[in-house]
Order: sequence, then structure tokens, then C-alpha cells
Amino acid sequence: MAYEGILMGMGNPLLDISAVVDEEFLAKYGIKLNNAILAEEKHVPMYDEMSSKYNVEYIAGGATQNSIRVAQWMLQIPGATSYIGSIGKDKYGEEMKKNAKEAGVNVHYYEDESPTGTCAVCVVAGERSLVANLSAANCYKSDHLKKPENWALVEKAKYFYIAGFFLTVSPESIMLVAEHAAANNKVFMMNLSAPFICEFFKDVQEKALPYMDFVFGNETEARTFSKVHGWKTEDVEEIALKISQWPKASGTHKRITVITQGADPVVVAEDGKVKLFPVIPLPKEKLVDTNGAGDAFVGGFLSQLVQGKPIEDCVKAGCYASNVIIQRSGCTYPEKPNFK
Repeated sequence: MAYEGILMGMGNPLLDISAVVDEEFLAKYGIKLNNAILAEEKHVPMYDEMSSKYNVEYIAGGATQNSIRVAQWMLQIPGATSYIGSIGKDKYGEEMKKNAKEAGVNVHYYEDESPTGTCAVCVVAGERSLVANLSAANCYKSDHLKKPENWALVEKAKYFYIAGFFLTVSPESIMLVAEHAAANNKVFMMNLSAPFICEFFKDVQEKALPYMDFVFGNETEARTFSKVHGWKTEDVEEIALKISQWPKASGTHKRITVITQGADPVVVAEDGKVKLFPVIPLPKEKLVDTNGAGDAFVGGFLSQLVQGKPIEDCVKAGCYASNVIIQRSGCTYPEKPNFK
């Protein structure tokens, strides 16, 4: 049974600055759809340009935080989830706290002097491109995690989920949680999160991989992972299988790899076998934007996993949650889920 504090997330809390833009805007800043990158110098002006030129929405985001919020929404058990990350002492940070509270997530933010991190969500024809300016989110240190009131969340949780993006910020914090999970028969889960994580943060990702009981990702990330590791295959099913067979730090749980492929079936690799699960079809005219779709899938999946449900139920809940989210702007949802 799910209980208070059963699921804990740790990541980069970012305020999404979301707008429908045009191809010209993407070209101007050299950004590609269905990709996620960290902001460079050349991207800095785009945040203001978006706010002045397009109709912008501000939505509390950040990959892990999205997944945790969706899991919380699906569970409808107050405080079933907790979340740790770093925000700034500013209006965006206040907005984030208010948003998390309303969502019922027990957040323990570290508050830094830098501004709260933002993520430009550029939407063209329903597809999204993400450019994250981490700012305060980049300032998280394991000292905060080690404080008794924060480590208590780790002790209480039985399931941990961290998006790969956090590997760029505090691999030390990730390893503390990973080792705790392995030593206490708990479930530790991560996401490949973006092609650039697999490419440029390969070493820290590989260090955490033996501890991962579940690995989530999408087909682009899976193919990049394969390329980086010289596997010479583009076959998502084969890649998912190989990731699931990567050596493990603890033998308590076998590793399960879950790869989403947009409108194509979800690939699940476990026990040397691959299963495919169809997603819920959505007519093109109902698609608002894909921002948060992958995060929502994970959130839905986790909401059933923490209740001890079989994998097919977890996938079904993941598909339900992402189907709800892509019909709305950003990672938002109606008041109550109607998942059966």
C-alpha cells in the first residue's frame, strides 16, 4: 500500500516559460524540436524575446518535479511524495513553492542566492524544444541532503526517482541515495533524460547505472546511449535489452528498462525479454504540446509501481497520464484523475 513519503524525487526545479513559437525562432537560436539542452551564452536573450513576442505561460516544471507531481496527482494521497532541489529566493521560487504545495508534494527546497532556474519551452506544431537555464538549480549540494530533516525523507521513502539532468548538478547526492537504496532493498530509478546527458555526462551516468532498478528514456535517448557505448545498433528493443542487462550493484531487484517512442508502443525489457505496449492514440487536432509527456508517463508509471501493481498496470497508467498532459499546455492536469 502507498503511504505518506513512499516516493522521493530529487532534481532541478525549473519554472517553464512556455510559448508557441515559429520555425524562424528555432533557427535563430539554433535549437531542434524534441531535444533538451542547457542554455549557452547565445540563448540568454531568448527568454526575454519569448516573453515580449509571444503569448507566454509560466508553469512550475523541471523533469523530476513534473514526474513527482503527476505521481502525486494519480495517487491522491496527501504527501505520498517528496521532492528535493534548489530554487532562488525570488518570485519564481515563491511560485514554485505555492505550486508544489497545491499539488500535495512535500518539498524541501534548498534556497540559493541565485535566481530560480527557468526552462524555455518552445512549441512548434505541438512538438517541443527545451532550453534550460539552471541558475539556482545548479547550486544544489549534498550538504543540504545530509541535513537530518532532509535525510529523513530518504529514510522514509521506499522508491526514488531522479531524472538524468541532475547528473549535471550533484552526482554526489545521487550516489548517496543510490547507495542507501541498494543497502536497504529499496527501488532506485533514473531517466536517460536527454541525448546530451548520454554523450557528455557518460562517466557519471555509468557510475550510477549499476544502482538503477528502472531506467526510463525515449527512443532518441536510447539510440544516443547505444551510439556512445559503441553498440552499433539503432534497434530500440535491442538497446533496451542491453541496458537492462548492464551489471547491477545489488541483486535484490532485477533491472527493468522502459523506453517510450511517442505514438509508437512502449518498450519494456526485463528478464532477457522485450514486451511492447501500445499507447492511447490521440488525433492530431487534440494535441496541444508534448512538453512534460515523458515526465507524465513516468509519474503515472510510478503511481502504480509504489502500490505494488504489475508492470502492465504501471505502463497503462503512464500512457493515461501522458495522454492527459499532451492535451493541455505544459505539465498540467485536471483536478482529479479518472484512471481505471
